[in-house]
Amino acid sequence: MKVSIIGTTGYGGVELLRILHQHPTFKIQSIHSTKDEIPIWKEYPHLHCLLDKKMEPIDPVQIANQSEIIFLATPSGISGQLANEFVNKNIKVIDLSGDLRLSAKDYQAWYKHEPVHENLQSQAAYGLPEWNKKTIKNSSLIANPGCYPTASLLSLAPVVKADLIDPTSIIIDAKSGVSGAGKSLSRNTSLAEANENFRVYKVNEHQHTPEIEQQLLQWNNDIQPITFTTHLLPITRGIMTTAYVQLKDEQNTSQLLELYKEIYHQHPFIRIRPENTFPSIKEVAGSNYCDIGLHVDDRTGRLTIIAVIDNLMKGAAGQAVQNANIMSGFDEAAGLDFVPMYP
Repeated sequence: MKVSIIGTTGYGGVELLRILHQHPTFKIQSIHSTKDEIPIWKEYPHLHCLLDKKMEPIDPVQIANQSEIIFLATPSGISGQLANEFVNKNIKVIDLSGDLRLSAKDYQAWYKHEPVHENLQSQAAYGLPEWNKKTIKNSSLIANPGCYPTASLLSLAPVVKADLIDPTSIIIDAKSGVSGAGKSLSRNTSLAEANENFRVYKVNEHQHTPEIEQQLLQWNNDIQPITFTTHLLPITRGIMTTAYVQLKDEQNTSQLLELYKEIYHQHPFIRIRPENTFPSIKEVAGSNYCDIGLHVDDRTGRLTIIAVIDNLMKGAAGQAVQNANIMSGFDEAAGLDFVPMYP
């Protein structure tokens, strides 16, 4: 199948190139950017002699005529406009931005951009494959989840859906590498500021908060607003979320681990850690895995859930290709069987 990527100069776009270059079925038909029409390897020299395609202008009609799937790796505020250009053109679209994930009211409040038309947003399936596979398969427009929501939701889903926790008690402590901020230059992500440092940011204001709450409410309509705090790690890539929830009834760690193993045993990219072992970011780097560990504190009755992902893979490009596989009727793991990079 022929695929096109719009927005190839960002980190999400270049990860799509890395995955799709060796995908067994998808073929990169064209790559597009608002930058000069130069070979992509001049933007990313590590692609020299591997991929010599030139970045082309963004012409929706031409792209729709030559490809079957389009990945939008463009910033929020732009992706939604582009997605609208491809509606009713018999083409599958996967948007990696936040433009199609939220209601107009929440999007405008949290992203500070003009929202897409409600009809367009309502057509988009939320692309969390482990929990929405059937809808994804029957959709032609996918809102790829955000990186923090992916880790947070995958870690919380089993106990939220089973109604095992106090719905007012969810606290998520989240940490990300600097690539999550993209390529744009900023003081906080510069080497001098980020190296050997640890910084909290967007306290109670992160735009992924309503996305997490929206999905949690679909699983359990008693869920109340969450506390979600984000931090910047002095690493390039990776996310760790630590969720704290109060259990309604007495449970032990082994019981809840069995629940998680049973729920996720058929999902190739979810790895549940054995009791008293917990994942670290480096153990999923460069892969599409989400590793989860958990522990019940018998003293407090609180459950601690730790999840780690690569923010550019399972948190962006990897999950986008997983969704594309499902939409196309392929094995969802096709082209994504990367062993994590270590050390």
